Amino acid sequence: MREKNINIIDCEKARNIDLVTTLAKSGHFPVRKTEKEAWFLSPFRTETQASFKVSLKKNYWIDFGTFEGGSTIDLVVKMENCSVKEALERLSENIGHFSFHRRPNSTKTEHRANPIEIIQEKEIKHWALQTYLRSRKISTKTAIKHCREIHYQIGERNYFAIGLPNRSGGWELRNKYWKGSTSPKDVLLIKNGSNRLVVVEGMFDMLSLIEHVPKLGTTHDLLILNTTAFVKRMAAEIMEYEDVMLFLDRDGTGMGMTELLLESCPNSKDMSFFYEGFKDMNEWIVKSTADEVRQRIQDVSLS
Repeated sequence: MREKNINIIDCEKARNIDLVTTLAKSGHFPVRKTEKEAWFLSPFRTETQASFKVSLKKNYWIDFGTFEGGSTIDLVVKMENCSVKEALERLSENIGHFSFHRRPNSTKTEHRANPIEIIQEKEIKHWALQTYLRSRKISTKTAIKHCREIHYQIGERNYFAIGLPNRSGGWELRNKYWKGSTSPKDVLLIKNGSNRLVVVEGMFDMLSLIEHVPKLGTTHDLLILNTTAFVKRMAAEIMEYEDVMLFLDRDGTGMGMTELLLESCPNSKDMSFFYEGFKDMNEWIVKSTADEVRQRIQDVSLS
């Protein structure tokens, strides 16, 4: 029998698959609905009060019972207990006629890559890394304030990258060709003795702010999440601050986490309008002229 050929859709298309339809085809229907949102009993547990919300305009979900949320891909990953790749395969196979069945235990055999071994840590000197920083419109002077040049080994091959340490001793690693991290994965909280906080998702969001709005690096503490999965872990610490500025991504997951923090942390405000039309702060800076960036910072009174 000839095997069926499946064209795997990309992440962008998968995120745009309607969440309400996805939930309906797995047997979950809204208990109430407005023009902007639909509320469901959580598909992940038994409950009598709906705590699972879908934004109809932005197509993202928030589970207020567990402080989680995200896109259609994130939903399938959690419902099916599978990887992102497997979620894309399921969405590709079943567009228009799928029916999900949650598996309580994963029986798949996962391929685990060789562990990353850190060989050397030093100041950022390599021309390739400095060129990469310039392509992201970040100066080496800004990067070396918080980042290091990391040489590491995977298997028998050696590599190097820009490294940002987290508070548990792990590293976020970035170069032109690869994005990854070492264990343990955790947040980085840079404390400047302030009662005000800036929250960003990743390394280059933080570097972009320090590069183009340098005062934020001294007037605010800086929280780099490294993954929005850590929002729940950090909620209590975030709520301790008197003023919180949220610079999270403008995708489904980022906006979902922003909404969660806005509701749970009364002193927080969404600053992602700053780069509206772009996925994140760094993408906006890379695709804008220096004059456009400078003018926008002045208009929003960040400088």
